Amino acid sequence: MEYISVRQFAEKFGISERSARNYCANGKIEGAFLMGKTWNIPADATIPKRKAKKANVSPLLDALREQKASRLKGGIYHRTQIDLTYNSNHIEGSRLTHDQTRYIFETNTIGITDKAVNVDDIVETVNHFRCIDYIIDHAEELLTEDYIKRLHSLLKNGTSDSRKDWFAVGDYKRLPNEVGGMETTLPNDVHREMQTLLKNYNIQKVHSFEDILDFHVHFEAIHPFQDGNGRVGRLLMFKECLRYGHVPFIITDELKMFYYRGLHEWGKINGYLIDTCLTAQDKYKALLDYFKIKYQ
Repeated sequence: MEYISVRQFAEKFGISERSARNYCANGKIEGAFLMGKTWNIPADATIPKRKAKKANVSPLLDALREQKASRLKGGIYHRTQIDLTYNSNHIEGSRLTHDQTRYIFETNTIGITDKAVNVDDIVETVNHFRCIDYIIDHAEELLTEDYIKRLHSLLKNGTSDSRKDWFAVGDYKRLPNEVGGMETTLPNDVHREMQTLLKNYNIQKVHSFEDILDFHVHFEAIHPFQDGNGRVGRLLMFKECLRYGHVPFIITDELKMFYYRGLHEWGKINGYLIDTCLTAQDKYKALLDYFKIKYQ
């Protein structure tokens, strides 16, 4: 029988080498064997199919709701609010530090600083806390255009953008925009493209981790809003992970460039984004372990 390397297998199926090695180690590729530190994979082996998880209310979602209701400090809800808000805003250029973000959440004040602070950074930080509350309260709801627009409205309300005539808070963009030098869907086509995306996504009753990432990639390619697309998109991923019982994740600053690469390469090498999000998921799992919250 002819055998190929992990690298050759990964290139053949457009996955990362890490994913290929994991398949071998977990016995998911029939006939693969380890010789020394090298996996040998049958040349005719196929990529294993991933099973989608059944929808259920996770212990994490229960904990988030309970701690939100009681305003418990120092728990997973408290940590999620600060870490998700800081990192998602920081990716988009916010100058607030992690400590300043924590201080705003805990005291509703900015604290004393010797540097100028952008008012929009403060407003959008407070607004992002409200967005997280919204997805926790409405985690099981179907994704719709109204749901997504509601998140955008919560995020951008009261910012300097909301005072611009051409900026539509809580509604789709009016002017063409681009992301990373790449063209996005034109304003007149956004409604149709979003309808198609949501119809294709919602026709499935259960979604795998990859399904959620695929939705995110297409959402960001459409770029439906004038600004705030990245933050709304990452909130939606967090929400859908909660809905379908997957451990959610937070894209941190050190993962930012890998995350951007994964978005760009999706459809060619999906493993880039999958591995980045799995790495972020591992970090969130460590938090769940610390707070003794069960997950699958």
